[in-house]
Amino acid sequence: MNAFEKLGRKNSEGRFICVGLDTDINKIPVHLKKFPEPVFEFNRQVIEKTAGDAAAYKLNFAFYENSGAEGFETLKKTIDLIPDDVLIIGDAKRGDIGNTAKMYADSIFNYFRCDASTINPYMGEDSVQPFLQFENKLNFILALTSNPGADNFEKLRLQNGEFLYQHVITKVNDWNKKNNCGIVFGATRIDELKNNLGLINKLPVLLPGVGAQGGSLEEVVKSFKEAGRLNYLINVSRGIIYRSSNKDFASASAEELNTLNTKVKKELDM
Repeated sequence: MNAFEKLGRKNSEGRFICVGLDTDINKIPVHLKKFPEPVFEFNRQVIEKTAGDAAAYKLNFAFYENSGAEGFETLKKTIDLIPDDVLIIGDAKRGDIGNTAKMYADSIFNYFRCDASTINPYMGEDSVQPFLQFENKLNFILALTSNPGADNFEKLRLQNGEFLYQHVITKVNDWNKKNNCGIVFGATRIDELKNNLGLINKLPVLLPGVGAQGGSLEEVVKSFKEAGRLNYLINVSRGIIYRSSNKDFASASAEELNTLNTKVKKELDM
């Protein structure tokens, strides 16, 4: 099953929540720190409890890279735990010239065996193309992100009147010849999302920013429903994995994921 098929199957089942495993050793329950690999143990228990209801898992590489070789080993072992039918997003936000991009793509797709990547497109098409050669993978390309600083560049007006992020979306549609492109669009940008769903067209969308960052789950789901679209993922990290700091943390994560899934299905009348 390729990445696009995995996403489609989960969405058809009413699963749209991507669990962000941005695991910070300073935030995990204290009792886990007695384990030889506390971050891995935290991830293992969360995955064990949530895998049946998660549409995807997104692993932010920065939260593992900061521990060097040990962190990379934890990252790989965590990915190996995720069931084959659940989409795995390697959230590394790579963006560099062609040869370097090829090495990044090889790392994410061949070594770590992720189903999807995140890419910063601001060095242009040649920095993205090495990722697009992997026909069975998905590549979520940054368009309009949820951070305040997005206005510095992403919302600059071009001479033709469109925003830079809109030009990026147009380009991603052009690059999507193998149906393996998607975009990242911040859930905190709900008005812009509604106004650009036509431009986004059929591209799958990864939406960070729900929960701790202030994005509304209901508004996101409603927007896609009104547009007749079902190919998207709503990423929730802290709101799920840090729901409890006690020994019940994994069960609490599963309960929160179930609550979010229920809210989505209610909005979709599923």
